[in-house]
Amino acid sequence: MTGNKHALVIIDMLNDFIGPKAALRCENGEKIVANIRKAVDFAYNHDIQVVYIQEAHRKNDADFRVRPVHAIKGTWGSDFIEELRPDESKGDYVVQKRRHSAFSYTDFDLFLREEAIDTVVLTGVWTNVCVRSTASDALYHGYNIICLSDGTASKDDDMHRSGLRDIGLFGEVMTVDQYIEEAKKKFPAGSTV
Repeated sequence: MTGNKHALVIIDMLNDFIGPKAALRCENGEKIVANIRKAVDFAYNHDIQVVYIQEAHRKNDADFRVRPVHAIKGTWGSDFIEELRPDESKGDYVVQKRRHSAFSYTDFDLFLREEAIDTVVLTGVWTNVCVRSTASDALYHGYNIICLSDGTASKDDDMHRSGLRDIGLFGEVMTVDQYIEEAKKKFPAGSTV
């Protein structure tokens, strides 16, 4: 496992992606909620920074030229699902984005550098779009990448596997349980990383 200081990154686990009322529903995303929750709880107990990425479009965003209207800033659709809400009391950080990558026109890179984080641990939806775009930009910005295969999802298994295959070319791909086992050795409970 690479890196000395990790950030667990939860990408777009929002009402407009998860659940039967979602405008751009990723049904497989509903299957990963418990795994991401497990990773978040582990991060809290091992002083690993948790970062929530929130798609928050403007009303007439250019993104809607190619995809249905979704995740408009300030609406229910752009809000986090109940099971995975940021907790400011635990130091969670929220990055709002309007493009696929969490790095694109946001302060994500600045935040990671200020916190001396060298490794991003990626979870969320869609593996082949927003997760992959964030992973690519993380590489371009000089970060180590770990992608949690059962903490990410796409519309179908082919899309998911395709995203993981691409990310695996320049980062580590492992399950939530594999990550936790490796991270326990690196970051003992209650340690400051």
